[in-house]
Amino acid sequence: MDPTLLAVLVGAVVAGLGGLLVPWMIAQVPEVEPEESEQGAEADATVDVATVDDPPEPFAEIARLPGLGWRSAVASAVAGAVVGGAVGWEWAFVLWVPFVPLYVALAVVDWRTRLLPTYLIRRAYVALGLLVALGAAVTGDPAGLLRAGLGLLVAGGLYGVLWFIYPRGLGFGDVRLAGVLGLALGWLGWGPLLVGVYAGFLLGGVIGGLLSLLKVVERKGFPFGPFMLLGAVVGLLWGADLWSRLVTG
Repeated sequence: MDPTLLAVLVGAVVAGLGGLLVPWMIAQVPEVEPEESEQGAEADATVDVATVDDPPEPFAEIARLPGLGWRSAVASAVAGAVVGGAVGWEWAFVLWVPFVPLYVALAVVDWRTRLLPTYLIRRAYVALGLLVALGAAVTGDPAGLLRAGLGLLVAGGLYGVLWFIYPRGLGFGDVRLAGVLGLALGWLGWGPLLVGVYAGFLLGGVIGGLLSLLKVVERKGFPFGPFMLLGAVVGLLWGADLWSRLVTG
């Protein structure tokens, strides 16, 4: 079997099975205390939020949404197939495919509450950091570890500056998620990293603006996490090629 096709199939199966656990993941997140919602992104709370006027939907209720398990499994399988085909049988497969269900869980929560739970993101940092370090040892590529670290600093730093300038327009959860994505994209190189970060902003502006006009989301408070994740996929698919064309002409 063609190696790329095999990576697509394995990616779909692994991520799809993991997607069945999305309701369980969401149910594990501690509920937001009222004072945490009021303090918003300024607080060192379980979740971070840009602007929350009403109490967020309880995570336990989100986890019990009808059909969430199979819908998340389908979404994860599709994303896993795309990611598997993009990275192939490289160590990046380990850094991306198993995390797809977690990213789906974050997207679901952010879409419904405009919150990105630190509970989940912190665990992504730990697991991804260990796998990056292990990958550098297994592949004999210490430069990959350096790239991943720089990716974390670049993506997380950029979002951190934007949050500092205008905290009402960007939740600190977005800053934390940017660091996770920067770590994983940085392992692949500057092309996937820069294109992935830029695509997140572009998709958030274009699609988010369109959804705001259609009254699907609030104009001043639409969730940005899902667009960051979509932008990362764009970086995976086309980042290296676009960066090569830009550098080499």
